[in-house]
Amino acid sequence: MMMKMEYHNPVLLKETVDGLNIKPNGIYVDVTFGGGGHSREIMSRLGESGKLVAFDQDEDALQNAINDERFLLINENFRNIKRFLRFHGIKQVDGVLADLGVSSHQFDVAERGFSTRFDAELDMRMSKRDSLSAFHVVNDYDEKDLKRVLFQYGELKNGGAMANVIVSARKEKQIRNTEQLK
Repeated sequence: MMMKMEYHNPVLLKETVDGLNIKPNGIYVDVTFGGGGHSREIMSRLGESGKLVAFDQDEDALQNAINDERFLLINENFRNIKRFLRFHGIKQVDGVLADLGVSSHQFDVAERGFSTRFDAELDMRMSKRDSLSAFHVVNDYDEKDLKRVLFQYGELKNGGAMANVIVSARKEKQIRNTEQLK
């Protein structure tokens, strides 16, 4: 039996979905399904002929799938949206919702390796199918690339200094978990 994963309630849920101006017979896409909060709200506004396609590459999100023939959950990254919609015979949609970023669920589950609140293996993958994890970035990237990642994606102004400290520390031993990285 699959258990529903605990996710946060979306912030500004009603206002966000109101902005889609849902047509009862429309076709909508939620490219970041997660816990399904936005999708459930969209579904509540669809009529019998409406359709919602949702994407999420995180396997945990599958446990929150909506049991409704008008709903389709695709366990893939939404960068492939055009290909998957075409595969399912959808040529045009009436609206797309994207709640971008990491979810509180991903921070709250220690094993995901997103949070420094817990000591866990470095992971930070949105999908376990991806081969590149935070462990590989921290231990294998050269200092220049590590600095770029920390500065560009981590938005850390001191990314260069941090990259230098990481490279020095990993000479002693691999950095395997969040506690060592801290």
